[in-house]
Amino acid sequence: MELGPPGGAGPAEPGPRLRGLRGDDRAASAAWLSEASAGRRAPSVAAVLPAGGSGERMGVPTPKQFCPVLERPLISYTLQALERVCWIKDIVVAVTGENMEVMKGIVQRYQHKRISLVEAGVTRHRSIFNGLKALAEDQPNSKLCRPEVVIIHDAVRPFVEEDVLLKVAIAAKEHGAAGAIRPLVSTVISPSADGCLDHSLERTSHRASEMPQAFLFDVIYEAYQQCSDYDLEFGTECLQLALKYCHTKAKLVEGSPDLWKVTYKRDLYAAESIIKERISQQICILMDAKEDEEHVGRCLEEMLKKELNHVKVTSGALCHAGRDLQQIILEQCYNFVCVNVMTSDFEETRKLLNALEESNLSILYPVVVISVHFLDYKLVPFGQKMEHLMQIKEFAKEVKKRNILLCGLLIYYPQIKNKFRYEDAPNSKWNLLALKIICCYSEIQI
Repeated sequence: MELGPPGGAGPAEPGPRLRGLRGDDRAASAAWLSEASAGRRAPSVAAVLPAGGSGERMGVPTPKQFCPVLERPLISYTLQALERVCWIKDIVVAVTGENMEVMKGIVQRYQHKRISLVEAGVTRHRSIFNGLKALAEDQPNSKLCRPEVVIIHDAVRPFVEEDVLLKVAIAAKEHGAAGAIRPLVSTVISPSADGCLDHSLERTSHRASEMPQAFLFDVIYEAYQQCSDYDLEFGTECLQLALKYCHTKAKLVEGSPDLWKVTYKRDLYAAESIIKERISQQICILMDAKEDEEHVGRCLEEMLKKELNHVKVTSGALCHAGRDLQQIILEQCYNFVCVNVMTSDFEETRKLLNALEESNLSILYPVVVISVHFLDYKLVPFGQKMEHLMQIKEFAKEVKKRNILLCGLLIYYPQIKNKFRYEDAPNSKWNLLALKIICCYSEIQI
């Protein structure tokens, strides 16, 4: 069951993040991506997410993949993480028949793209097999293309980054199978039949198998076709199936600490905390000037980076906000500083607010917008100053209904030849402006 065309046009996707790749890995990644950008045939990649579990260990009636985190289902965050990866063409989600309509609603409400739904099996392996069948060209009524590489990931691991997805995909292309691993946290022991310690494993010699895992499609599909009923019923490790039935040894890739799986109720609180932290650690400065012009926003950006050294600060031209906003949204930026120097009205800020409303970004979490306006105090009469203040107040009331928190800063300052130049002001004043913005930002954060 397909929701939206495979590889269909969606918001502009951000470029790949190669953070964490080193040496040969980085070179291989660059080669992989350059093939697609140069128009040459790059390996086609799809993803399968088994999402048919009941979440018994969670101890709640709702399956854990549908549990809300900041009012949004957990699986939606995982889909969002995969959607950011432009080279994953199709994402197949296996859900139970009773939750099919719920999943359709999630896809539609949060505007997920490239998603196809299939019915899950009674076990994890059977659900994955159903997802692979949907991608196989030998299946009747299949609308999806058979990929060269398929990534298998858990619906309840929402913090997967593109770099680890790229690593396992490249390794699978070379070795036939690959999977992320992590060091063991606890020592693994084997008990005897009478409940006593039989032996323990050397922790440094073993690793925990994590997700994502990637395979050449023909390898893993053949493994599942040959798989015994016992393995389909009780098995959990896809890499073992590739080894057992196709004699393919998986390449093991060191994963990052954020690959953990939401399993227990306490994990939901941890996931919420991580999402809140990520939301609060990015600020985007938008300016009403061309990107190549020397502008107050550039200096402000540098000052904010110094004052908020743990926060990612980016900037762009406000006149290009509509074009770039989808990319900013996909990068989960919920905090904006809108700097207006060229004009004294609020038209540009209103355009930004309208674009944010249309994006439905604030459905998930409040969006913070600080609108900064520079006005020549010698030319602006007192009555007009009050008018600007009232405009900000009315705008704030209006957009708050849609979960957008607007704060205004009016900076009255003498301009030279109607052009504000940051070299006219000493650094202390820029520090003061940066601190004012930080205060506004801190006060309206939730």
